Amino acid sequence: MMPLMLANVDEEYTIKKIGGSPEVKKHLENLGFVVGGTITVVSSINGNQIVKVKDARVAINDEMARRIMI
Repeated sequence: MMPLMLANVDEEYTIKKIGGSPEVKKHLENLGFVVGGTITVVSSINGNQIVKVKDARVAINDEMARRIMI
């Protein structure tokens, strides 16, 4: 298991754990980040990432990417 921020671009991963406060977890869940879901990093620039989750592209910062374990 590793944080999303260390993921390779264009590889599909399965979300194994989401950390943080209940508010952060709910926010990420609303964006489509759920345990067991698949995620693909589209691009990564200066720690910020654009990821594909549930057929949508979402931009997240490095702080959020640290909380998503793949």
